Amino acid sequence: MAFESLSERLNGVFKKLRGKGKLSEADIKAAMREVRMALLEADVNYKVAKDFCAQVSERAMGQEVMESLTPAQQVVKIVNEELTKLMGGEEPQTLHIKNKGQTVMMMCGLQGNGKTTHAAKLGRYYKAQGRRPLLVACDIYRPAAIDQLRIVGEQAGVPVYEMGTEKPEKIAKQAVEYAKDHGYDIVIIDTAGRLQIDDQLMDELVRIKQTVEVDETLLVVDAMSGQEAVNVAKTFNEKVGISGVVLTKTDGDTRGGAALSVLAVTGKPIYFQGTGEKLDALEPFYPARMSSRILGMGDVLSLIEKAQTLQNDKEAEEAAKRMMANKFDMNDMLTQFAQIRKMGGASALLAMMPGANQISSEQMDQIDEKALPHIEAIIYSMTPEERAHPSIINPKRKRRIAAGSGQTVEDVNKLLRQFEAMQKMMKKVKRNPKGFMRGLGGMRGLR
Repeated sequence: MAFESLSERLNGVFKKLRGKGKLSEADIKAAMREVRMALLEADVNYKVAKDFCAQVSERAMGQEVMESLTPAQQVVKIVNEELTKLMGGEEPQTLHIKNKGQTVMMMCGLQGNGKTTHAAKLGRYYKAQGRRPLLVACDIYRPAAIDQLRIVGEQAGVPVYEMGTEKPEKIAKQAVEYAKDHGYDIVIIDTAGRLQIDDQLMDELVRIKQTVEVDETLLVVDAMSGQEAVNVAKTFNEKVGISGVVLTKTDGDTRGGAALSVLAVTGKPIYFQGTGEKLDALEPFYPARMSSRILGMGDVLSLIEKAQTLQNDKEAEEAAKRMMANKFDMNDMLTQFAQIRKMGGASALLAMMPGANQISSEQMDQIDEKALPHIEAIIYSMTPEERAHPSIINPKRKRRIAAGSGQTVEDVNKLLRQFEAMQKMMKKVKRNPKGFMRGLGGMRGLR
């Protein structure tokens, strides 16, 4: 999980503060020393970490905290607000897409950071918004780079313009003309990368920008490279001039330094984050939501948005009606498992829930994603009548279902017990929906 170690360290600091009741200046100074160390261990730029802690300390020493009845919670609130500000503010920064003509984007960065894949992801993202994107193959050096772009472009449903090994600036110019003639309104140029920054790479990018009018120069950086990603961003901005950053591999065990430092060091925002290998694993970067996840407050808004993209309003309404009418059956359970898989699995969903930083990495590892196919096999081995009315499943039926699914009778019993527990929960919701929602709201107290 991204920011896992930083989240654990900060949670430890706040836990100590909560145990003190009233806070003194000495308590706040000690806490800020620990916060600064946690940020530095997360590979945050030293000056950024120092300035951040100074800003939090200044606010925490004021009346807002010292005279509060809940001083520790006020400190957490201040840290949350300052983290959000550090990463770009409450609202996400959005790329400026022209209403008329072509918006030209140039993807740049070091080799291996995911430029080609994220060019296709961006194309897919804007196609889903009703735009007509065109991918342009300007990486003429890396073996099979053009083939790779063609493959991911096809998977994303976005056409690719290529001219073999012609000069990149010539390809870019011809591609923009082609886009004008054929009605493509977003042109995404995939450029060559290098294993390290060199003058040849920079000169080529500058030549492309001199030949065509580039509206957005997006630097693709690997979140797992930490502070090095910030150094790369600074150099690219000085040499080429970038408008923003696409941060990749934020679903990995990243320390978080890049996300927390890049805006402060370069003055350029993070526009998107890559959250997985699939072409739909691209999300706008929301600083406020990322801050909430780091502090263990969850990211329920992103969770809801993911669910909405996978289930239309009518399906959601039907599912809610069945649950509230206590008609939830094994077929509904199958549907829920399919949704969980599409949304990245149980561990990905848990990471967005409030109190996620209370779940240790060992506990997270114990979530058996491989169990889902076995459970599905058990349900598929039931007759339609058994799926609709699990209460009719007697010992004889259990033995038949176990044999048909390749599982044990105990596995079947375990699933039935889980199903009964879900049904009981639905009855509670039906009897007291307001109380149930208050209970969910109380989950914030877990952090």
